[in-house]
Amino acid sequence: MGESGEHKTLNKKKVTEPSRNDILVLGLDPGSRCTGYGFVRETSGQLILVDAGTIRPGPSKDLAGRLGYIFTGLVSLIEKYRPDEAAVEEVFTAFNSSAALKLGQARGAALVACAAQQLPVFSYEPTKIKKSLVGAGRADKTQVAFMVGQLLNCRQKWAKDTSDALAVAIAHLNQRKLALQIEQVEKIRRHKL
Repeated sequence: MGESGEHKTLNKKKVTEPSRNDILVLGLDPGSRCTGYGFVRETSGQLILVDAGTIRPGPSKDLAGRLGYIFTGLVSLIEKYRPDEAAVEEVFTAFNSSAALKLGQARGAALVACAAQQLPVFSYEPTKIKKSLVGAGRADKTQVAFMVGQLLNCRQKWAKDTSDALAVAIAHLNQRKLALQIEQVEKIRRHKL
């Protein structure tokens, strides 16, 4: 990604060609200093880690430079893996307004990168993500990371931002599966009437 920043990736497994029933989701945990990403494929109900890592703009970059670096890094990853959908964590605003603003700008860079590649984007509140994985909306990051590792059958060697991005992807796949099940039940009900 260049000398002024860092792009770490954790390719865990060589993945075979996807079938028509597969879906590949890009999970994102945006931050102006570190953006976590994770690609998770669901195949016949099984979750498979495709790739995960962080995009870290160099410390010497100003905010505009960091946002550009995040945008460029994400576009490159989206072009490489061609996910079907993206899931992004919403900005948590319980801390200072300056940090929330920078987080919002990093999230904007991530959303624009997805939009530039015509990738559908879904947003989730942090508490909904935690509840989807751990069963409690106030779970701490170590509990979330543990469940991510369990669900992906992997060791937890990734950064917190990477773990959070993978959690977003898994939460989206869970939500998607639930929505499809509800749709099937509704079709059955309409057919019986």
